[in-house]
Amino acid sequence: MSGWPGKTVIGLTGNIATGKSVVRKMLEHLGAYGIDADALGHRAIAKDAPGYKPVVDTFGRWILGEEDQIDRAKLARVVFADPDALKLLEQVVHPLVRQATDILVRRAKQPVVVVEAIKLLESPLRQGIDSIWVTYAPPEVQLDRLMKKRGMSEDIARLRIASQQPQEEKVGAANVVIRNDGSFEDTWKQVVVSWRKLFPTVPAEEAPEKTTVVIQAPAAAPALVGRFTVEKARPRQSAEIASFITRVTSGIRHPRSEDIMEAFGEKAYMLLRLNDQPVGLVGWQVENLVARTDDVYLEGRLPVEPAMKALLEQLEETSKDLQCEAMLLFLSPQLARQEEVWRNLGYEPRSISGLGVRAWQEAAQETLTGGQILLFKQLRKDRVLRPV
Repeated sequence: MSGWPGKTVIGLTGNIATGKSVVRKMLEHLGAYGIDADALGHRAIAKDAPGYKPVVDTFGRWILGEEDQIDRAKLARVVFADPDALKLLEQVVHPLVRQATDILVRRAKQPVVVVEAIKLLESPLRQGIDSIWVTYAPPEVQLDRLMKKRGMSEDIARLRIASQQPQEEKVGAANVVIRNDGSFEDTWKQVVVSWRKLFPTVPAEEAPEKTTVVIQAPAAAPALVGRFTVEKARPRQSAEIASFITRVTSGIRHPRSEDIMEAFGEKAYMLLRLNDQPVGLVGWQVENLVARTDDVYLEGRLPVEPAMKALLEQLEETSKDLQCEAMLLFLSPQLARQEEVWRNLGYEPRSISGLGVRAWQEAAQETLTGGQILLFKQLRKDRVLRPV
C-alpha cells in the first residue's frame, strides 16, 4: 500500500540520460498521472519559493543570474563536483519536493501516479512508492546522449555520469527494469508489458478517447457537413499522423512513422476528424503544471475558429485534469494573425517576461523558436503549488 490511499504510485528513477522522462510520458499515454520531481526541485528554489533563501545563504550570491534567480548551471558545477555540497542542497530541496508531490498526488483524479525522480531511492519519496521502475542505458549511450542532445563537453558529461550512484545499485532495487538503448518502439513494448503485469485489469492500448463536437460549416465550405470528433491519439496511430502532416503541409514536412513514434516520448496528440477522416491535429505536452501546444495542423478548407475551439476545449479540459495552471500556444505568424479568433477563444499574445510566473517563463523559453508567436491563457486562478 502506498502512502496515498486509493492510489497506486510508481516510482521511476534511473541515472542521467537513461530515458526516465520518455518512460514517464509512455506511462502517461497509458493513463498514469505523471510528476517530474526534478522539475519540482527546480521550482522549489525559484525566487518566490521557500528553498531560494536557504540555497543562496548556503552557496552564496555568486550562484545568482538574471533577475537574481538561481543559475542552475552554476549551482550544478558546485554540487556535482562535491558530494558534501550536493547533500546540503538535497537537505533543502528534498522536503519541499516531498511536500509538493504529496499535494499533486492527493489532487490527481487518476488512480495511477508515476513520480519521476533521479534521487528517488535516497529521498523521502521512496516511502510512499508501490513499485520502483528503473531505466537503464549503457554508459556509452549516456555519454553520447549528453553530448549530442544536451550539448555537454565530453569532460562535463563524464563528470555528471560519474557523480551518480552506480546504475547496478538502482537496478538491484527495482521491481521493473526498462532497458532504454534501442528504438522508441522497443522501449514502448517493454513499458506496455510491465504495465499489463502491474495492472492486468486496466487496458494498456484502449481505443482512442473520443469526444463528439459540432462545427458549423461556413457557406463557402458546404462539404464540411457530418460528424466531427476529437480524439487523443495513441502511439500506434503514428503512421496516420505522419501521413496527415505530410499531406496538409504539401510535403514541406514529411515525418516518418518512426519520427512520430519518437515524438510520443515528449508529447501527446489530439486529432480532429470529419466522418472519421483526420482534418486537424495538435501536439502538446504538459510539464511542471504548464501545458504547451507547439504543433498545429489544419486542413486548408477547415474554418479555423470552430476547428480550434473544438481542439482547444478538449486540450484545456485534459490539461485541467492534469492540474495545469496555464496553456501556452506557439503559432506560426500566419495563424497568429487571426487575432479575433484567438481573442474569442480566450488567448492573448504575451512576451516571455510578461508571463510573470517563473515556471511559465521557463516553459516558454524551452519551446519558443524563431518566427513563432506566443499566446497565453490561464487555466485556473489558484496556483496549485503556491508557494512551492
